[in-house]
Amino acid sequence: MNNAPPASARTRGRPRGNPPIRESLVSAARALFLERGYRRTTLRAVAGAAGVDPALIAYHFGSKKGLFADVMQFQCANALVVDDVLGGDPATLPDRLIDAVTDLWEDSDFRQLSARGDEAAEAIREYLEHELLARLVEFLGGRDATARATAVVTVLGGLIYTRYLNPLPTPSALTPSETRRILTPALRAALAPRPRTTA
Repeated sequence: MNNAPPASARTRGRPRGNPPIRESLVSAARALFLERGYRRTTLRAVAGAAGVDPALIAYHFGSKKGLFADVMQFQCANALVVDDVLGGDPATLPDRLIDAVTDLWEDSDFRQLSARGDEAAEAIREYLEHELLARLVEFLGGRDATARATAVVTVLGGLIYTRYLNPLPTPSALTPSETRRILTPALRAALAPRPRTTA
């Protein structure tokens, strides 16, 4: 006699074989946020799509807001791969930074997710501050690394705000290549080492 549960039954707790639960939840949540929007996506639906107990969402992310933040961070990290952007010829780093930002924001799925109000804005701020800014400081090094990285992130944040979040007619009408041509000098200046000043 076979007492095993039917294959379709979902067991409580962690699935057998310890799959990457966070990744499964982020993937399921991303699909549901795109399909239903933030407000109409329930944690129970996400857990069901991922095949796990809903309690695991609280365990891994704390709340729906935390889960959404991870979805946004995942989107940012996939498109704006910091290692790829920072690698290569330092002379073309400004171009790669602008291309990475415009590639991310020109993606229709990301634009749809980023329209989710305060939750999206907070996730984007966290990514810029804790991922991009921190990695730029480490990459640039030296006494003025924080100032230079802050200048870069400020320029990129201005691009995101005026072209995508609260578009002004002129910046939003530019093509990505025109945007790169116009903003590259500003980023080059932001990345340049600061001259020492005497007290």
